[in-house]
Formats: sequence, C-alpha cells, structure tokens
Amino acid sequence: MWNIASVPKDVRKTSSLDYINGYALPETIGDVNEEQTQAAMSDLAYSTARMTYGNRLGRQEQKTSVDAFVPAHVSFDKKVLLFTAYMKSTVHESSQENFRVRYLKIYYYLEDDTIAIVEPEVMNSGIQQGVFLKRQRIPRDATGITYHWKELNIGCNMSVYGKVIRITDCNEWTRRFLTKEGISVNPVESAPEDPYIVSRLPVDKPSNSYQTPSDFDKLKQFLTLDRKVLRFFATWDDRQNMFGEMRNYILHYYLENDTIEIREKHEGNDGRDPFPILLARQKIPRNHRDLPFTFPTCALELTENEYTDLLNPADFGVGRVTHIYGRDFLVTEVDEFTAQFYKQNFGLQDADFTPINTNPAAGSRPTQARPPHNGIGTAEDAYLSCVYIAPKAPLGQKSLPKLLKYANQLLRYEAHLETTAVEDKDRTFIISYRLADDYISIFEPPKDNSGTTQGKFLEARRVQREGSNPDLPEYIGFADFFLGATVSINGRKFVVDDADVAVFEFMQANPGLWPADVAAKMREIGLKKNIL
Repeated sequence: MWNIASVPKDVRKTSSLDYINGYALPETIGDVNEEQTQAAMSDLAYSTARMTYGNRLGRQEQKTSVDAFVPAHVSFDKKVLLFTAYMKSTVHESSQENFRVRYLKIYYYLEDDTIAIVEPEVMNSGIQQGVFLKRQRIPRDATGITYHWKELNIGCNMSVYGKVIRITDCNEWTRRFLTKEGISVNPVESAPEDPYIVSRLPVDKPSNSYQTPSDFDKLKQFLTLDRKVLRFFATWDDRQNMFGEMRNYILHYYLENDTIEIREKHEGNDGRDPFPILLARQKIPRNHRDLPFTFPTCALELTENEYTDLLNPADFGVGRVTHIYGRDFLVTEVDEFTAQFYKQNFGLQDADFTPINTNPAAGSRPTQARPPHNGIGTAEDAYLSCVYIAPKAPLGQKSLPKLLKYANQLLRYEAHLETTAVEDKDRTFIISYRLADDYISIFEPPKDNSGTTQGKFLEARRVQREGSNPDLPEYIGFADFFLGATVSINGRKFVVDDADVAVFEFMQANPGLWPADVAAKMREIGLKKNIL
C-alpha cells in the first residue's frame, strides 16, 4: 500500500517564464525571492531538463554555458518607430501655385538603425508617390554621422539629402518607447494644408444656378476642324513572333469626326506589296472586346452605337503605346501641326516632341580578309579568282600608255653573283629590264670549259622584291638597278658591274626616277666613259 503522507504535494516542474503581451519575461520560481544571489539566478537560467532529471542513459552531463549577450537584431526584431512628417516642395514656373505640401511617413527600424520614408499616394496628385526613400542609414551632416532614434522627436527638422522634413506626430508605441528611454516627447503639431489639393476640392454651387449647355455640336465640329488632321508616325514591333519584324506606319486622326486611318510606310525594295491602307478610316474603340455578354456578335455587325469609349487625341503622344485591334503602336514622331495642336489644347508648352529612334543600330560590316596566294599563277590572278565568278585579267600589270611610251626599250646590265662558291665567282650575267611591262630576264653568255650550262638563266617575268608579302607583292623596278647595286632575284644576289649606253641615256633623260646621289654617280661614270 502507498503511504499517502510520503507523496509530495506538487511534483510538477515549475516554469521560469511568464508571457506578457506576447513577450517571454522571467518570473519567480519556487521559493526564489528578490534577494536571491546572482549565481543562483544564473543556475536557474542555465538549467535544463537533463540537469534536473538526469540523462536518459544514466550518464552525467556537464552544465552547458549560454552567452547572456542578446544581439540587437534579436532584441529589436520587428520593432519599428513610426513618425508622421511633411515637407514643402517648390514649384517653379507656375502661376497657380508656388509650393506643394507633401505628407510623409518615417519608419525607423531599431534592429539596424535604418530609415525608410514613404509618401502615401494621393489620387490625381500629378506627382509620383510611394517610396520616397528606400530603407538605409541616412547621414546627418557632412561628417557622415547617421541619424539615431534619440535625435528624432516631434517638432524637429530632419535633413535628408538636402530636403528638410518636419516631424509632426508619432504613433502610440513610439511615444511609449521614447518615454521609457527617458526622452520627453514634444506635443503634436498640425501639418499645413496643401494649397493645390485644397484648390481642387469641389465647390458647392448654389441651387438656383443655371448652366448653359454646350453649343458645340457635330456640325460646328465639322465646320471648325475640317481638313485638320493630326499625323503620327508609329511602329509596330512584332519581333517576338516567328518571322516578325518592326514595321513603320502613319496614323491620321481626322479632327472633324474623330476617325482614324492607318497607312503603311513603304520603302524601296522592302519586299512587300504596295498596299497603302492597313486600316480604313473609322472610329476606333479603346477596347474592341468590351461588349455586353448578350450581344449577338455572330448575327449582328458592330457599329458606333455599340462602342461608347472611343480613342481621342489624348490617347496619342510621342512615346505612348496605343492598342488598336490587337496591335500595340508606339508613336515615335509627330509633325509640326500636331505638336502645335497639343501645345495649345493640352497645355503641353514645355513638352518634348523629340522623335524616338526605333531603328536598330547598323552594325559594322566585317572586312573580308584577302585569301592567301596558293602558288598557282600570280598573286593578282589568285585574288581576282576569289572576287569575280569569271576572273578578269589584272589591270595593274600592263598599262597601254606605258606600252606605247616605252615600246621596244630595253635596259641591260652586266652583273656577277655575290657568292662564296668558287665555281660561281667567275660567272657573268646579262640582266635585261623591259620598261614596257617591268619584265626581267637574265642571260648567261657561253664560256668554254666553264663546267656549267650557259644560256637562258631566267625567263622574262616580274620579280618580287625580297621580303615583301607574297599575297600583296612588291616588284623590282628599274630604279633598283645602278652600278654597284646588289639586287636579290629569287634568292640569288646579283652585283651590277656595268650598263649599256641605253641605260645612261635613259637616266640622263629621266633623272628624277632615281635618287639624286645615284643619278649623280651614274652621270659621272658616263662622262668618264665618254658616253654622255
């Protein structure tokens, strides 16, 4: 039998936390009172279930130490200070208003001292509203010191990147937080009214007022705006579809009856049939699918009576996209009359009507590399065979005026080989240069018991200069031959020893074709030989 007296009265494990307003706060545990020592409180804070009841396997565990430091992003998580403020924005070049009052909300995040400023949206305000400043740390002055929540209070001015913001109120939680931290919260201030918003408020008209109906009818519209047409240049971008492209159109808006005509803008060799009209002149609805569900579209045609919301000049403008029967037309340019019409009737005096360039930038055409010479024929012949389907004869080799001027004129030189071979040192060659086509031929005079085959040494041809590009060759000219000159021909070096009388006479007749020192030297040699 159990002894009831030996059973403890309360064997439950007491909790050390109490939840107040959703926050876990320490409470008195058991017989612990306020005079309990700090060491005992720490033991209670670090105690776990295993320390109280032991390990399940009977093992002893050491007490785990927990750091008492709580970081700011944990203690201040989701705690935000909210202030209400306003600023004055100057309006330039306006006769109706001098400034506007813009109402703001300042959010101060305690976890990282960042600030976000939001401007509540006001319908038809005419200005862009929403996020005024993204969440960030805001510098207080030029030193780079950022704002702290201790410096924010009702009635103080806050400088944000050159704009002065006046704080007027805060919410209740912010007020309690600042008061708890020892900051005296100033009384609430009232923000001034925005004169522009006040001017737009509806004014109650007296009940006995009478408004004369408008006398602008269709007949007056026709008589006033006859032959006045707005002209828009637009593009339709269909490149997202297969074989689509960007096409140009001209939109005509007839002011006399609010009809629209769309014409295709053709260019030369665009590959399209010359059909000028894409859409005949008609009134176009803003949404052609906005019809009653009960309308029998399969039996009746749509007329102007079914469409009440039609496109008007306010739906067009440079840079605006207008949806017409499933196509999005981007207006890129207007003519002078259309620009003046918008300035006079829509108050767009300072509007920018600069045309928008939608044509893609033409890329640079890649240069075609010259094909290398394959060794067959001359380099000019190889290049012309790559350029033309039926190659033509190179024009640079023979010139008709040159053939007529230097017909049958031949310059001959006597030369020997510059070599270390003993058997080639006594060989003599005659080099002939034809002025008509720059051909060079070499002949070796016969010599008895020489041990070599004399006769024709080089067939008449143009000879490339040593070291030149074989694909863009440079050829040896008559200026390379003079007494004492060394000319490299097909890998062999010839030293010019003498020249015939025709060379001296040609040089005397054309002294400017040779360098001055070469011409003077050849003239001196010709005078010694009594040739000149």
